[in-house]
Amino acid sequence: MALAESFYGKDTLRHTVALTAMVRLLTMERAAAPRMATLHDNGDLIGVALRTPPWPIISSGLPTDPVLLETFLTEWREVDPELPGASGPRENVDAVGAAWTRVTGGATTEVLAGRLYRLGQLTLPTVPGRARLATEDDIELLAKWRAEFSDEALPDQRDKSGGPEMVRRSFVIQDTVMLWEDGGELVSWANASTPIGGMSRVGPVYTPPEYRGRGYGSAVTAVVSQRARDAGARDVILFTNLANPTSNSIYQKMGYRPVYDSSELRFTRLPSTT
Repeated sequence: MALAESFYGKDTLRHTVALTAMVRLLTMERAAAPRMATLHDNGDLIGVALRTPPWPIISSGLPTDPVLLETFLTEWREVDPELPGASGPRENVDAVGAAWTRVTGGATTEVLAGRLYRLGQLTLPTVPGRARLATEDDIELLAKWRAEFSDEALPDQRDKSGGPEMVRRSFVIQDTVMLWEDGGELVSWANASTPIGGMSRVGPVYTPPEYRGRGYGSAVTAVVSQRARDAGARDVILFTNLANPTSNSIYQKMGYRPVYDSSELRFTRLPSTT
């Protein structure tokens, strides 16, 4: 972790998922142990890979050199033969996917095309209701919403366990967990990670279907984004799914600007013919 933190810290936006995973997951007891590998050349650290099962490998820290990636995958598969896929900035993921095909003869399928945005000048929308910080009394509702968010937005490789525990973990590590309420009803939720190296990542953001189309998600996202800045974050960022043009448009109207495109690939092995 010491090696990885130093490496990832050189570009916190590119490595936001890895840094967040290290804070959230590597110190927790989990059914399947996290795996990390460092790549070295003549004593120099040139790459880091991290996977927290059941999620795919985070490839933001891997080089794109084809020979290095083939060597890396050959070694990694010795200890993690069930590697399900790769995620990260598109150029890294594409390079890992191509190496996977060459090494295994298998195939890849893109399951999520995303984009990272960074907050510029924040515009606060005018929406009925008000924001409030979540408390432990909200854990049951947030765990339910977290599961619904995963079912809708992250159907592949999601962690199906630990809903309430993950919500409680957000409080323990001092994330900003914000709810929007209108007319006495809780209608939307947004989370912002505690700043890591000057960076705070917003997400999940979730509004139940019956409350959508009224601006609640925009409102709670704007408030939690401002809270992240108030907490000292230099870079407030979030990921969107490019298949959802509505959310991409909404966040840009709020003041978020594109940084880079991301991808998640699922790996498959072709049936053996021998």
